[in-house]
Parts: sequence; C-alpha cells; structure tokens
Amino acid sequence: MLAILFAMTQKTSQCCYHEDGGFRCTEAAEPSGLCYWHDPDIIKDKPEDIARLEAFARGGGMLRGICLKEAQLPGIDLVRHHQKTGFDLTHAELYRANLCGAHLFNINLQQASLMKADLREANLHCANLVDANLLGAKWNGTKIENMHTGAIIRQEKLAKQAQQQREKALADDYFQQAEEIYRNLRKTAEREGLFSMAGHYLRRELTMRRHQMPKYSFQRIFSKVIDLFCGYGELPARVILFSILLIICCAVLYLFTGLRFDDTVYQFDIHQGLANNLNLFFNCLYYSVVTFTTLGYGDYTPIGYSRLIAAFEAFTGSFTIALFVVVFVKKMTR
Repeated sequence: MLAILFAMTQKTSQCCYHEDGGFRCTEAAEPSGLCYWHDPDIIKDKPEDIARLEAFARGGGMLRGICLKEAQLPGIDLVRHHQKTGFDLTHAELYRANLCGAHLFNINLQQASLMKADLREANLHCANLVDANLLGAKWNGTKIENMHTGAIIRQEKLAKQAQQQREKALADDYFQQAEEIYRNLRKTAEREGLFSMAGHYLRRELTMRRHQMPKYSFQRIFSKVIDLFCGYGELPARVILFSILLIICCAVLYLFTGLRFDDTVYQFDIHQGLANNLNLFFNCLYYSVVTFTTLGYGDYTPIGYSRLIAAFEAFTGSFTIALFVVVFVKKMTR
C-alpha cells in the first residue's frame, strides 16, 4: 500500500507536458503541474538560467515545447557537439526571447514560435525552422547559411487556408505578414552573401505582395506574367524555356499558314506524305529561329497570316533576348 501511494505521489509530481507523438517530460513539476522549463508563467530571465538550460539540454532533458517567452539567454550555447542531429526544440515558445549571439547550430526549431525574438549575431547554420513563426524576428548579423525554412513559411500556409475558407481579410493579413518575413530573410541573406537564398526569398516576397492585389487587376496579372516569364528576374532558365516553346509554337503555325521560298508557297498538305511535311516543319522551325532572333536572312518570307505571326515573334524575340541578358548578368554578377 505504501509503495502504491509513493508511486502515485511521484506521478503527480512529474511535469504533465506531453505530445501526441509519445513525447513526455519527466522533470519535477512546479505547483502549476509543469516543470520549470515548460511552465509559461515563469520568465526565464535569471542570470543562472543560461547555464541551467545548457545543463538541462546536455543532460537529456526534454526541450520540445519548452517556454522561453521573454527569456534572457544571450550567448547561450545549445549546440550538440559531435552529433549529427542538434537539440530538438520543436513547438518551443520563444516569443521576445533574447538570443543575441546564441550558438544554435543545427538546432531543430520546427513549428516553434520565434515571434519578435532577438536573433542578432546568432549562429543558425543548418537550423530547421520549417513551419516556425518568424514574424518580427531580428536578424541583423545572424548567420543563416543552410538554414531551412521550408518551401513556404507558416504565414503563407495560413493565408492559403484562409483563402480556401473565403476569409479574404484574414488571408490578406497573413499574406502581409509573410511578405514582411520574406523581406527580412532576404535582406539577411544578402548581407551574408547568400544570393541564391536571397533570390528565393525575393520571389516569395513579391508573390506575397501579388496576392494582396485585387484579383483581376492589371498589376496582379502583370506581376504573375513576370513571375511565369522569369521568376521576377531570378530564374533565367524560364526565359530560355519560354523562348524554345515560342519558337516551336510559331514553327507549327508557319507550317499551316505557309511560307514563300523562290516564288513557291510551302504549306502543310496531308497528301504530301509524312517525309515532305516533316521536312517542311524543319524549314519552318529554321524560319522561326531566324525570325525570333531578328536575323532576317530573307530566304523564306511570310504570307497571309504568317506575317502577323512573324511580326509578333520578332517583337517578342527581341524583348526576350534583352530580358535574358539582363537576368543572366544579374545572376552572374552577384
């Protein structure tokens, strides 16, 4: 009987924090029923909290879901040395936490809240911030090489969910938050010389801005076209792909509308046979390349509707080539 009572006492004095995945804290509970690190009512701003948290982490304590709201932890070292995986702070609450100069290499902050956290001069190399709330975080001097924030951040996901539920005001608010977060991440990446990462964040930033525009407005349609055409200047490969598709499409149109060569009109005819029509298509493809690049050799000339197609292709081609040069030079000079 005494053994049963002792076991019950031990059970009630254990921290009650747990997650559905089977994660459970085994630390001693405070009067609130949660341990010191999981209790949201305890502000960790004592000078000894830095050393205590480092010891807690290295002693195998459960860091998932810990509450470090407004904690004062400048320079803390939460690096799991000589290990492939870092400490796991999934679902952690770090609202307004002072992590200035903190060592957080390879740390897992997935689905954590870093809202308005001070991350200046912190080391977040290889950190996992997928689905983390990064709104208002301070990034000046933060080392973010190989930091993972996922394809899209939490606010963008919430905005799309609000869109599906037809809550426009809420969606616009989340899109605005996402734009701010992407802008801050882009600036940080540029300061760190991580231009490929900065390019990704720039595209997401401008995409969030586009979603805040009226649905069928000229500005939104134009922004979408620029994104599809060249990824807001960050994807020169898209310009090449568009050029190839345009050349092939125009060649097909020339095949049916016809071209003139030495006073003879060449046009698709089902009775000519596959070989002749295929040879004609390659001639049309040649003419399409010549027109796109505005070379204009003069051996083939357009007739009828081919003139309109050739004029459109020549205009688009000159514009596309100039755009490719600008985008390519921009990428190479970074």
